[in-house]
Amino acid sequence: MTDLGLAHLTALDLAPVALVAEAARAGFSFIGLRAIPATAGGPAYPTRMGTDAHRELKRSLAGEGVRLNEIEFVQLTPRIDIPALAGLFEAAADLGAVAVTASGDDDDPVRLTAHFADLCDLAQQFGLRVDLEFMRWRAIGSLPQAAAIVRGAGKANGTILVDALHLHRCGGKPGDLISIPAHYLRAAQICDVVADMPASDAAIIAEAREGRLPPGEGALPLGELLEALPVDASLSVEMPLPALAVRPRLATAFDATRRLLEHRPRGAWRPDHRREAGGPIQIRTT
Repeated sequence: MTDLGLAHLTALDLAPVALVAEAARAGFSFIGLRAIPATAGGPAYPTRMGTDAHRELKRSLAGEGVRLNEIEFVQLTPRIDIPALAGLFEAAADLGAVAVTASGDDDDPVRLTAHFADLCDLAQQFGLRVDLEFMRWRAIGSLPQAAAIVRGAGKANGTILVDALHLHRCGGKPGDLISIPAHYLRAAQICDVVADMPASDAAIIAEAREGRLPPGEGALPLGELLEALPVDASLSVEMPLPALAVRPRLATAFDATRRLLEHRPRGAWRPDHRREAGGPIQIRTT
């Protein structure tokens, strides 16, 4: 069976140890951790080597049998201080993380590509991959834009994170993934939404952060997305839905995605589904 992950945005009010426990209860195999705020003053749970909180989180992951897959959310702004992230990356690697999620927030593509390359170089020192996530309201707002940055950086650990909502809202289709080499597509996030496009960027942001639906209960072509993704790409559920309490929310997220996976094969559309182009990137794991 496919291991499923829980993106922290699904239950961002849960501190890391509680998130691990509730993810295990719901059946998830791994989690993501919001270690850097995605918005000014937003919730985040940074971790540092040598602290009691870090040791407690490490014990919790081991005790519950849940992996930490990725930390987020690095915003590649014009003035980002990449070396300052070394301590966080060290701590993430110590917890077993394999990836860092980043966004493109710079209108200068040359500078952004250079910063992405530098971020990949720093992450590589700790055995981490960097997944560039595109979102309609950011400078890197589409799959082609993300692919151009990753190609331009030319780093073996530089890849793309495909969020089902963001792909749809930027006008993309699952079939667009077929032309992207499999070694660029290492991770995806699943949810669902209503068919109608929100009327403004502000409404699109609000939908992404609190208006998603359980997979299979909206209008997204999730079956086609699964068929277009490489079979070995990691799969997480990102379904912030404050109308549901945390436990039923996580149970619903897990059960709905599991049902979806039971009925649609992964990677069936890809010409490289039997032999992934370039092979999987070798990343440190525990």
